[in-house]
Amino acid sequence: MLYDFGSGLVAAHKHANGGGIVADTAYVADTAWVSDTAWVYGNARVYGIAWVYGNTRIYGNARVYGITWVSDNACVSGNACVSGNACVSGNALVYGNARVYDTAWVYGNARVYDTARVSGNARVSGNARVSGNARVSGNARVSDNARV
Repeated sequence: MLYDFGSGLVAAHKHANGGGIVADTAYVADTAWVSDTAWVYGNARVYGIAWVYGNTRIYGNARVYGITWVSDNACVSGNACVSGNACVSGNALVYGNARVYDTAWVYGNARVYDTARVSGNARVSGNARVSGNARVSGNARVSDNARV
């Protein structure tokens, strides 16, 4: 089937687990779940027991793997990576060369980008921005309109 991810028609298919739309240039493992309203496209890769729900968009060269959860209207793009037992939800964006891993959560309208890292049991929420070479780890909490 052909599908328009926003830049013209691209060959795509429905993922067997959940029915989400996956471009033929992307890869989603059989063990992952992609809900029927989620998209995975570009050269994105979803491995392991990843759960991709809602209106989530995974694209570019993004990687999502492990026992991760990406849901609601969240986007993971560029060369970003979400792994381990991490969760990205709400309207959160993870992009550039950013990494979210371990049991970290990024949610609300939060943004993690550039080469920033969020790990451990850290939480980034609200309208918070984590960028540059910032590292948020352990049990750290970054929220509201904070900038790191």
